[in-house]
Amino acid sequence: MVKHIILWQLKDEYSDKEKNDIKAGIKEGLESLLGKIPGLTEIKVETEGLPSSNADLMLYSIFESEEALKDYAIHPAHVEIADSKVRPYTKTRLCLDFEF
Repeated sequence: MVKHIILWQLKDEYSDKEKNDIKAGIKEGLESLLGKIPGLTEIKVETEGLPSSNADLMLYSIFESEEALKDYAIHPAHVEIADSKVRPYTKTRLCLDFEF
C-alpha cells in the first residue's frame, strides 16, 4: 500500500471567499475520483487547517501499489481535475509518497 500526501498553497491574489470556493471545488473534484481510478482505495481533501498551518489544503490518498499511484497520475479523470480545479489556483505543491 502507498500513501500519497499533497500540501498546496493557493495563490495570494484570491480573496478569502474565492479561496474557500476554490478549496471546495478541489475537494469535490478530487474526492469524486474514488471508484473511478483502479487501485485508488481512499481519498480525502482537508480544507480547514488550524491558523498555525502554512498550507491551504491537503490531499490524503491511499493506493494499492506504487504502480497504481503512477497510473493515477496520468489517468484522464485525474488529469482533468488537476488541470481545471487545482493547477490554475495553486502556487506551491509539496508531495510525500511512502509505502506502509
